[in-house]
Amino acid sequence: MTEPLYAVRDIRKSYGSVVALNGVDFSVGAGEVVGLVGDNGAGKSTLVRILSGVNPPDSGEIILEGKPRHWRSPHDALEAGVETLYQDAGIAPDLTVAANVFLGREVLRKGLLGRLGFLDEKAMRDKARQELTRVGITVPSAGRPVSKLSGGQRQAVAIGRAVAWANKVILLDEPTNHLGAQQSIEVLNVIRQAKANGLGVVFISHTLPHVLEVTDRVTVLRLGEVVADRPTSDFSPDTLLKAITGLA
Repeated sequence: MTEPLYAVRDIRKSYGSVVALNGVDFSVGAGEVVGLVGDNGAGKSTLVRILSGVNPPDSGEIILEGKPRHWRSPHDALEAGVETLYQDAGIAPDLTVAANVFLGREVLRKGLLGRLGFLDEKAMRDKARQELTRVGITVPSAGRPVSKLSGGQRQAVAIGRAVAWANKVILLDEPTNHLGAQQSIEVLNVIRQAKANGLGVVFISHTLPHVLEVTDRVTVLRLGEVVADRPTSDFSPDTLLKAITGLA
């Protein structure tokens, strides 16, 4: 069996007397899209915070490319190639597409101007256009303000930014939330492209039709425990909903 790209083993996390995760095993392979689903309070957010380095587990192992890891902060996970896109996306609408792609990673001009803090805006526009094209996103211009884009395009840019910088794993928390049908299709296509580029993709969503459409495998959390972890083809909308709710 192929070793997973990113995995956690026997993860436990409590907040006071509340047990959020109780011995959770979870993994994603290179070029695999894994759906992470569960009802509110199932433990999804806690697991994502551990995977992304926001919070440490109380116990258990975090393993990336077969090596144990100990994230001290989200920066550690980012440096190791694990990108996270949260529900709020972190898009700055008044900035251009290129500026958003390079937000926090701005490219300075060479020489004295760069040392004085001047940005190389042309290099960022060119690189942003290349990276977004690589992950399957088409925008009118990398120099256009994000506020001029559709909701789906904005979310696609946010995902594209994460995919462009990720070199191993991308965690997507409700990326199609509050989007229309066509906008959701755009975002799902970006997820497919990330998979084609060899990334491990964790897709957290309450929108079960999207999960069934784009994932290879689904892991179901209920009350802090994994109650199902099977190929997506094993599920129908009805059986997946029953796994989530525990209703026969």
